[in-house]
Amino acid sequence: MTDPGEDHPITGGEEDLRDRQALRRVSGLSTELQDITEVEYRQVRLERVLLVGVWTSGTAAQAERSLRELAQLAETAGSVVVDGVIQRRDAPDPATYVGAGKARELRTLVVTSGADTVICDGELSPGQLRTLEDIVKVKVVDRTWLILDIFAQHARSREGKAQVSLAQMQYLLPRLRGWGESLSRQAGGRAGGATGGVGTRGPGETKIETDRRRIRSQMSKIRTQLRRMEATRITQRQARRRSGVPTVALAGYTNAGKSSLLNALTGSGVLVDDSLFATLDPTVRRARTPQGREFTVSDTVGFVRHLPHQLVEAFRSTLEEVRDADVIVHVVDGSDDAPLEQIAAVREVLTEIGAQDVPEIIAINKADIAGEQLADVLRSEPHAVVVSARTKQGIPELLASIEADLPQGWTDVTACVPYDRGDLISRAYRSGEVLSVEHDEHGSTIKARVPAELAQELQDAADER
Repeated sequence: MTDPGEDHPITGGEEDLRDRQALRRVSGLSTELQDITEVEYRQVRLERVLLVGVWTSGTAAQAERSLRELAQLAETAGSVVVDGVIQRRDAPDPATYVGAGKARELRTLVVTSGADTVICDGELSPGQLRTLEDIVKVKVVDRTWLILDIFAQHARSREGKAQVSLAQMQYLLPRLRGWGESLSRQAGGRAGGATGGVGTRGPGETKIETDRRRIRSQMSKIRTQLRRMEATRITQRQARRRSGVPTVALAGYTNAGKSSLLNALTGSGVLVDDSLFATLDPTVRRARTPQGREFTVSDTVGFVRHLPHQLVEAFRSTLEEVRDADVIVHVVDGSDDAPLEQIAAVREVLTEIGAQDVPEIIAINKADIAGEQLADVLRSEPHAVVVSARTKQGIPELLASIEADLPQGWTDVTACVPYDRGDLISRAYRSGEVLSVEHDEHGSTIKARVPAELAQELQDAADER
């Protein structure tokens, strides 16, 4: 077993071949409980899973961190982890992911551990899933399907459920099984007819073809529904834009503390849960900078290493809240063993959705329990603020950084606004800097620095008076 703290790169042929290819047990992954009553209860309710990883590059510590994260995902999905192993390979085996010999060893581990599911730390092809299941004789799940399952459990809104359903169908479509195993009653060609000749009596549409057609039809309906929901979301975003209120998006690794930070910034009561992917549906709240400038804060879905592309595609309209923001506050878990790896994983997704050019502030959260890693992040990320959503440490500094990065496209305006357009005065207070307001029989004369669009509306209202 490699020391988890060991961080040396793989050097290749100098290692003993047998040692390189052995299944390495990762210690500390078992989540089985010792209290007999709870053990009996959890064995009824939860699946017992065996985790398997293939280590193809990087260091031993990185490979084990990835498997430990997989264990967290499995627990979030409601499973008991009974064991975890890693195999060193140059590349995953194209047939069985781990190789035929190691697959038979996995079968032995399944029997001895009592596992009823094997979870692989990667995305397996349909052929790999089928072949590995045939050997280990229990259900095999890959990392992608595990994450999709967690999203399905946590989705609450109509849009969130539709997005997850679409992602699951995209994943399942090429993985449907049963070629030739079940035939429908519908005959192909002129089969069964008295005039049917040789070669015309086909079996008709197979069950798997029927299933595929049904799934494609459902996917088409869901896409139509999501387009309607996306139109509503775009309208809401445009309304916020017209109001002149700038937007800030919280992005970051799952369980980095984004929802807790949203509550600390805005004083709201958004759900906070110490689990992966607790937040799927975007939440928008209002906050103010130290100088009183109002802005909106959006809490978005957390990212993870190797976030399934089906999810990125299905959640694209939701993730556009991040792409269209004026500032991204990238929340990082300061207590994590490898925060720089989390930052890299999040930025990969930000690039995929086209948000790489939005101004970014690194908010290193959980400072009250952070370790040596804090200094590493500060060295590599000059535009970073150390905060603790729990103790409120660093929140004023973060708000000051947000204020400095918000767009300053303000215009000086002086306008006499009719009394029946008091809404414009209110918006000027919310989204700009009001220098003075004087009232007379004609209306309210306002001097302010406001967004250009609002300045034009104030001037138009004065001209119409």
